[in-house]
Amino acid sequence: MAVGLLDSEVADLCLGKPPLRPLSASATITDALSALKTDDDGFVSVWKCDQYSSENSGECLCVGKVCMVDVVCYLCKPENLTSPSSAMDSPVSVLLSEVPGRVRHVEPHLSLLEAIDLILQGAQNLVVPIKSNSRKTLQKSSINPTSHHGREFCWLTQEDIIRFLLCSIGLFSSIPALSISTLGLISTNFSSVGSHSPASLAMGVVSDSLADQTAVAVLDDDGVLIGEISPFTLACCDESIAAAFMTLSVGDLMAFTCCGGPPEEIVRVMKTRLKEMNLEGMLEEFSASSGIPSTSPSSSSDDESSSRNASLPRPGRYGRSCSYSAKVMRRAEAIVCHQGSSLAAVMVQAIAHRVNYVWVVDENRSLVGIVTFSNMLRVFYEHLQSMA
Repeated sequence: MAVGLLDSEVADLCLGKPPLRPLSASATITDALSALKTDDDGFVSVWKCDQYSSENSGECLCVGKVCMVDVVCYLCKPENLTSPSSAMDSPVSVLLSEVPGRVRHVEPHLSLLEAIDLILQGAQNLVVPIKSNSRKTLQKSSINPTSHHGREFCWLTQEDIIRFLLCSIGLFSSIPALSISTLGLISTNFSSVGSHSPASLAMGVVSDSLADQTAVAVLDDDGVLIGEISPFTLACCDESIAAAFMTLSVGDLMAFTCCGGPPEEIVRVMKTRLKEMNLEGMLEEFSASSGIPSTSPSSSSDDESSSRNASLPRPGRYGRSCSYSAKVMRRAEAIVCHQGSSLAAVMVQAIAHRVNYVWVVDENRSLVGIVTFSNMLRVFYEHLQSMA
């Protein structure tokens, strides 16, 4: 059985994976936002394709990926605050990471061991061509939104590999039963922010957490973990979250992303502070998308109350039905374990909540560290090498 695992190829992990919907590198940020609103993955792949001709079959290359965090960080740049509408017309290429190798094209016959090695080298997504009926694909290529010049691709993530390894967890001897502390998996290299800190000051560490595929821990004054800000938390937010970052504290930002929608008081605070910061352009830009009124209603108390209720932003989410997704239901709640938790238990916990990490806390819920899929994969990689 161990030999069978070593013989596994990335094609084995692609079974059932949906094809990627391509977004052209020449598209605008507005186009990217529209694509994000209809994609359950939280990320959209960005592609460059050679011009198709009778002499050239046309080659397509995935050059990167974007998510809501990329959009928010761009909109919150000082030069874009006064005119977010102009910023939204910028090419999506300005959102792409400048770090090479985040997205890698691989062949279906790439071995599992080689795939893990690429992940440990820094690749976040492995783009794999999907084997399909070529004639059927070509017939549908003109209307198929997932076709790249007649070819379809999917991508593999750390989660896909961890899930695959979990299915063969018994092949790894006693390792899965050992505690994360014994295995040395607890890292103290993480970002944190106080709940009373301005959310705008957390933009830098939020961007860093996206690069690390983790999150930013939110702590109270005693160092107790009370929540997090993560790409998963923001995945189903609309662009009004940029205004929330610019005007709210970290604690209020977590309330803004709650499933039930932001409290009325937070909406009023956002309106007031946007005006104080002379960011009426941002307020007006997001009024239509989020329902935040750009002016205060002037009517009777009953009408005013009704107007406020009607103008409340949607629950920080798109119009698509994402409230039943596990990663959305969690919102700003932090997933935690303890130093004595077994590797297998933490793997199951992370997969169940669709995250790449789990926070480690002590008995008082004070933050000790973080366990990531990347560190887990390193342990499995070393064991698979010894098996080889």
